[in-house]
Formats: sequence, C-alpha cells, structure tokens
Amino acid sequence: MTSPPATTTLWRPTGPKELELVRESNWRAWPPRLPEQPIFYPVLNEDYAVRIARDWNVKHDGAGFVTRFEVESEFLSRYPVQQAGGRTILELWVPAEELDDFNAHIVGEIEVVHEFR
Repeated sequence: MTSPPATTTLWRPTGPKELELVRESNWRAWPPRLPEQPIFYPVLNEDYAVRIARDWNVKHDGAGFVTRFEVESEFLSRYPVQQAGGRTILELWVPAEELDDFNAHIVGEIEVVHEFR
C-alpha cells in the first residue's frame, strides 16, 4: 500500500471570472492563461493572498476571492520560490505552458476560503 504524496498548501487570489472557470472545472483546475498572462502566480501564504484579493481584485473586478489548494510537494520543487517584495511576499512562477501539468498535480479540490466585495 502506498501512502499519499506529500503536499504543499498554496493560495491564489482571484476575481469572479477566473473563479467561475475554476467552478466549471469542478474545483480541480486553473484555467489557461490569457495571452497577456505568461505566468500563473500561486502564493505561499494566506495573508499575502488576502491583501491581493481585498485590495486589488475588489477594486478592479468588484469582488475578490482567496482560494486554497494542495499540490504535490515533489512536483513543486521545480519552481523556485520568488520573493516579490517584502519577506512574506512569496510566489511561485509557473509558465503558462506548464499549467496543465501543474493542474494534474493538484491534490483534492480548490476551495474558496475568503470573499471580499
């Protein structure tokens, strides 16, 4: 009997349009990036995701959501952690062309943990 793979918790701040596409995937995958979005940016801590959803998504989209999901840790090791500002502003940069592979390594469902309007 094999044990389940070790996972890492990630968060993703998102607007209503992207969230609807996640819902359409039965909460299992992130949608393909738009041409102007060459990188998918999940973040490594909830506080950072909350700040983006509350302060950016609400202003631009009328609503912001924070999602939480698990990804196989071994798979994630290919993406170095990027510090995008202060020491808690940590992201992974997943090239758009690798998103299908990334989605295949999500364990369980993507869940909404915060909503801002």
